[in-house]
Amino acid sequence: MDMLQSIGVLLGSSWSSGINLYMTTATLGIAEKMHWLTLPENMKVLSHPFVILVAILLYAIEFVADKIPFVDNVWDSIHTIIRPAGGAALGYLAATPMGPSGQIPIAVLTGAIAASAHLTKATSRVAINSTSVPGTNIVASVGEDASVGMMFFFIIKHPIIAGLIVVLFLIFAVWFLKKMFRFLRKIFGFMLRKDQAASSLSQSN
Repeated sequence: MDMLQSIGVLLGSSWSSGINLYMTTATLGIAEKMHWLTLPENMKVLSHPFVILVAILLYAIEFVADKIPFVDNVWDSIHTIIRPAGGAALGYLAATPMGPSGQIPIAVLTGAIAASAHLTKATSRVAINSTSVPGTNIVASVGEDASVGMMFFFIIKHPIIAGLIVVLFLIFAVWFLKKMFRFLRKIFGFMLRKDQAASSLSQSN
């Protein structure tokens, strides 16, 4: 695997970790096991049957939790550290031959990519749940899993395209997160004012 392909694999899997770390871990392990992908030497541990099994079990739990309104928000909150840390760990393992001077900056980069993907997912879920439209979080969850599956198609078949997709996503994420934080601030500000008005009314009565 040449340098450009390696970068595509690393960027793509880092982004996927921010969306669904367990699906990413299981898919990387299975892809190595089936010889669809050649992982860096220290990442080959992901293809161990026990690692794949645990990742699949955790993914099964996430598959259910991610489709229940507000449970998905709690799940995302818990994974605010776990997903970026997982992305950073992938980068750290992949860069082992470079030593600490290479591992640390690459881990920071992959962790940041995973964090941006996670924040985009988590904030959009909060916004979706605030609309109270039935089934929207299920559609979002299925779409997110499908996007991870599509990313792995590009990682395996066209890793350079996978890397370019991640770069474009990062540009989009900056714009999207600004919009979402403003939207959520308005929503929660309205809810707070509504509660304060109700409290004042009850006190006056």
